[in-house]
Amino acid sequence: MRAEIEQKAPWRQTFAAWTDSRVVAMFFLGFSAGIPLLLIFSTLSVWLSEAGTGRSEVTFFSWAALGYSFKFVWAPLVDLMPLPFLTRRLGRRRAWLLLAQLLIMGAISSMALVDPAAHPGSLTTMACAAVLLGFSAATQDIVIDAYRIESVGQSMQAMLASMYIAGYRIGMLVAGAGALLLASHLATSSGGYDYPAWRLTYFVMASVMLVGVVTTLRIREPLVERKDLYTYLPAQYRRLFFLFVLSAAGFALTFFASGGWFQAMQDYLRRQLPSLGHLSGFLVEVPRFFIAVVAALTIARFGVATGFVDRKMVEVTYAAPVRDFFSRYRLRAALLVLALVGFYRLSDVVLGVVANVFYLDMGYSKDTIAYVSQTFGLAMTLLGGFFGGMLTLRFGVNSILLLGAFLSAITNLLFMLLAGAGKDTAFLATVIAADNLSAGLATTAFVAFLSSLTSVSFTAVQYAIFSSIMTLMPKLIGGYSGSLVTAFGYESFFLMTAVMGIPVLGLIWLVRMTVVVIPRGDG
Repeated sequence: MRAEIEQKAPWRQTFAAWTDSRVVAMFFLGFSAGIPLLLIFSTLSVWLSEAGTGRSEVTFFSWAALGYSFKFVWAPLVDLMPLPFLTRRLGRRRAWLLLAQLLIMGAISSMALVDPAAHPGSLTTMACAAVLLGFSAATQDIVIDAYRIESVGQSMQAMLASMYIAGYRIGMLVAGAGALLLASHLATSSGGYDYPAWRLTYFVMASVMLVGVVTTLRIREPLVERKDLYTYLPAQYRRLFFLFVLSAAGFALTFFASGGWFQAMQDYLRRQLPSLGHLSGFLVEVPRFFIAVVAALTIARFGVATGFVDRKMVEVTYAAPVRDFFSRYRLRAALLVLALVGFYRLSDVVLGVVANVFYLDMGYSKDTIAYVSQTFGLAMTLLGGFFGGMLTLRFGVNSILLLGAFLSAITNLLFMLLAGAGKDTAFLATVIAADNLSAGLATTAFVAFLSSLTSVSFTAVQYAIFSSIMTLMPKLIGGYSGSLVTAFGYESFFLMTAVMGIPVLGLIWLVRMTVVVIPRGDG
């Protein structure tokens, strides 16, 4: 038996909420959160493409944003560990928020100082700066999500979420269309690669993050009473943090140190099974990734087993939020929900990684990409979000979740038609309008769905887990989208992304038939 609880606010109260200072602040925090993403994805893709970087190497840079997918690993640290000086002066949420924003500014500035065309080693330096940006941006997202949920009651959550999404999209516009237009305007040579233009563009993007810094310094710390906060000694927090750093280092060292061995394995597969083509890279890299994960977990388990970190501290930090989720849902229903969370955005994200490279290969200029794909696309996304909110209130989350998944898959077929039609700006605008309308609608319903899954007692950690699962598989597969395009061509690639959306429709139907929607507890 399914049960849904819907609460509809009067229209007068809804309109009055737009002037609430917390709602306005969430718009600017959303803007701050929207800046880093495209500086790792599409904007960086254009920069690297102009610098002569190969298509496969360009799309591999999307893995720099894997921090978004693994933020649940350090979300408990953000939730639990006080920062020296900052927490005492600013409070728990604002301290971490300010630190994350300063790290983002430093990472973007570091990327600006690297010319990817200078020498082969510069790509490695750029990748390190991009990883720092992904890690810092993911930390900012953890804190903003927690702040959003803790700063207002349940009745205001939808309003803050909508303002956050609007600010986020405008931040993406600035980092996407704004950065492309600025780089084009600053370039001294038409059609050629101009590193100084890109360097200044990324410095400007770093300075734009001051919007988030100022907002953080002006907002109030949420008043949340939790008896479990700061119950350990400072030395115990430092040990937990040090163990996290050691585990992360173990992952990185294992992954990179094994590169030569796995490259040899990939070369062997290509010689013995040439029919695999670029898929041999996927078959080799997946076990390489999981071996690195096992190395990190082994270090963490050793730290707990030896008493370096308090076992109960780890239990409360990591195990309790997961146990709470499975206790509120039966095992089969919980697994179905997690599968839906993990695959809902698969088709959109995999296509999005290669979208700007596709536009460039089709012969569109940076100005056209900026105006049509970014600016016009943003307007369509916001419009889709508006309709998504209205339809979700009228028909419920699950129905619009299904509609959003269906439209996302269908609109990917339009990209296949665009690839066959050749350069056609009017058709490009039509495809982008349909794609972004469906994305806005789907995202609104999906955020509402994720919020309904969390428990108030573990909101920050559980939301980080859900949003990490949401992006993990799409980004892992997205890292190979350039190789898939090279192997099969754009038309076949876009057809594959549309087919990826079909299992999602089945998962939504199963969740609707199986899951009992349980009201969030008050802890």
